[in-house]
Amino acid sequence: MSLEKNLVDAIGKNIKDASNEEIYGGLLRVVQNMAAAKETKEGKKKVYYISAEFLIGKLLSNNMINLGIYDEVRQLLAANGKDICEIEEVENEPSLGNGGLGRLAACFLDSIATLGINGDGIGLNYHLGLFKQVFDKNLQNETPNPWINNQSWLIDTDKHYQVKFKDHTVTSRLYTLNVTGYDNQTNHLQLFDLDSVDESIVSDGIDFDKDDIEKNLTLFLYPDDSDEKGQLLRIYQQYFMVSNGAQLILDECIAKGSNLHDLYDYAVIQINDTHPTMVIPELIRLLMERGISMDEAIEIVSKTCAYTNHTILAEALEKWPISYLEKVVPHLLPIIEVLDNKVRRKFKNNDAVTIIDDDNRVHMAHIDIHYGFSINGVAALHTEILKNSELNHFYQIYPEKFNNKTNGITFRRWLLHCNPELAGYITELIGDGYKKDATKLKDLEKFMNDDAVLDRLWEIKQNNKKAVCNYLRDTQGLELNPDTIFDIQVKRLHEYKRQQMNILYVISKYLEIKAGKIPQQPVTVIFGAKAAPAYIIAKDIIHTILCMQQIIENDPQVSPYLKVVMVENYNVTLAEKLIPACDISEQISLASKEASGTGNMKFMLNGAVTLGTMDGANVEIAELVGEDNIFIFGRTSDDIIERYAKADYVSKDYYNNDPEIKAAVDFIVGDEMMAVGSKEHLERLYNELLNKDWFMTLIDFADYKEKREAVYAAYADKKAWSKMALKNIANAGFFSSDRTIEEYNRDIWKVEK
Repeated sequence: MSLEKNLVDAIGKNIKDASNEEIYGGLLRVVQNMAAAKETKEGKKKVYYISAEFLIGKLLSNNMINLGIYDEVRQLLAANGKDICEIEEVENEPSLGNGGLGRLAACFLDSIATLGINGDGIGLNYHLGLFKQVFDKNLQNETPNPWINNQSWLIDTDKHYQVKFKDHTVTSRLYTLNVTGYDNQTNHLQLFDLDSVDESIVSDGIDFDKDDIEKNLTLFLYPDDSDEKGQLLRIYQQYFMVSNGAQLILDECIAKGSNLHDLYDYAVIQINDTHPTMVIPELIRLLMERGISMDEAIEIVSKTCAYTNHTILAEALEKWPISYLEKVVPHLLPIIEVLDNKVRRKFKNNDAVTIIDDDNRVHMAHIDIHYGFSINGVAALHTEILKNSELNHFYQIYPEKFNNKTNGITFRRWLLHCNPELAGYITELIGDGYKKDATKLKDLEKFMNDDAVLDRLWEIKQNNKKAVCNYLRDTQGLELNPDTIFDIQVKRLHEYKRQQMNILYVISKYLEIKAGKIPQQPVTVIFGAKAAPAYIIAKDIIHTILCMQQIIENDPQVSPYLKVVMVENYNVTLAEKLIPACDISEQISLASKEASGTGNMKFMLNGAVTLGTMDGANVEIAELVGEDNIFIFGRTSDDIIERYAKADYVSKDYYNNDPEIKAAVDFIVGDEMMAVGSKEHLERLYNELLNKDWFMTLIDFADYKEKREAVYAAYADKKAWSKMALKNIANAGFFSSDRTIEEYNRDIWKVEK
């Protein structure tokens, strides 16, 4: 049956007579049926990728690309007077993730299916996501972000499990999302939920009764944990996720013939960050319930579970008070205590590696490291820092467990889908082999001196800039000039990512223009980020950015040369518009603090040039493109680690010794800012920079400013800039998540394809 006939049948009327909503619903059903037909019979061993978040983005076009029908559908719709872009806008973006962790998990699922590996994701079906970000009075406000409706990709499996907490037992419901591989099989993202969850209990922004677990359990991703109730809810969520996941895993393995003594021959569980750590004691408990001794259960689970560390920040490694675990999952505590006792007996007088510390807190990462068979970092530098510094005590004990798996991105979404004009041109130049083997992008280097190619790349970038200008005007009322440099920093708002350094540069530039120093190139600085609701300083940084946006917008002396905007509610959909339009990719984290980053890879792939520190995957980008095709500044990771060890950084010294730093920092609490901003928020950020500045904003500022000016000067040479862009695109192939997943499977999972 033809695609057109299938779509007409699914809609129930002719395409030209259908609304965009009806066409979307029809395409959803057609795609679901095609995806289901590609589900493969499972092999013996299966990967279970457990993660608190999966930032999967809109699914319609990505699935159509992977199924090989996107162009046919686009042409079919156009022939009937319909625009596929308008159909895409009907879809709600699933609110199942936040930042890089969740986006990485989504890319990994895509690659697992694309490579034909038997593997599913396991997570939670959050109804309202992280939150929807709304700006009011230059402040971030949080509101619910509902996404589930009648035209949802969720499939109700009618599977249920019992999950026992201290005071009550709940019954879960399992939903599944099809994960289509590119020109390959369909796997699944398994999402657990509770029928009793009630979105109506949310009031006044995102506040809700944190005690009513049966109504709130899967409402929000990362509920505010600034109080005990919020932290307990996080534990409830995490245990609900892993208990359901563990039961599903055991059921599937038994169905395939496992006697559970050989569980590791049937399952490998990848623990994505520390949120799913309780799967280890929970699996041990479930195996003991089925008659296996504790010692053997521990051995089995230790051969089944592997751990990915995503952070160098010690505060981000979860540590739960025993008293909290007693209130939620007391039945796990005897197991955790045995795990701790085994460690203490084996490694006497080594308090750094115990699971339960002297303050009666359970270190989740320590469970993963002792009772998993693999520990991996996510960039070469990150893994070395883990081995030599942050997790050195463990590396000395288990050197064979440590390995690196540099992160990657799925090229199907981040090039074919979000930048079809560039993808089409690359296909013209080198064929379409790169769609499955991204290393073939290297073939683009033979065009480095081809003026026609360089001109076309510049033209495509300008077209993407015009497109995002139109989109932001129509959706957010923002007026941008495409004939300016687009300098973009979009990522989660955190002090270590140093959005505050970026806005200090903007302030410094503003003051220069006011003093009569007119820049050669007009610049548009674009931010996009959400701050966690309880992260006060991060919200102060957003406030400062929005205040500067207002000041510059209303200043006719400055606005022709400098514009700053912060897009509202940054998400995958906005990323797909902004990344193809970017000229300069801001990757300015404090060296030694960013584990990897994946935004840097997406920008690189789309022809942006990186301005960054030697941190995370920036190190590998620099090695690939060469120092002439990236702009690096700042102190080294070794220097920063040493400074933390010596505690010899004093931000006020930089403030007092550099007039430009002093002027920019003082401006935050000056009359112009106070006229449009909140005294409380602005003074708090000012004092933070002056008296603490834990992530050393000021240490790199002078070097950052000098290098940023060099980037702007380089942009003036159109041909040289296009060469840099081409060099970046050509060397982005290494960062394919297909490569990353091949390495996971080769070194850790060992699942036969």
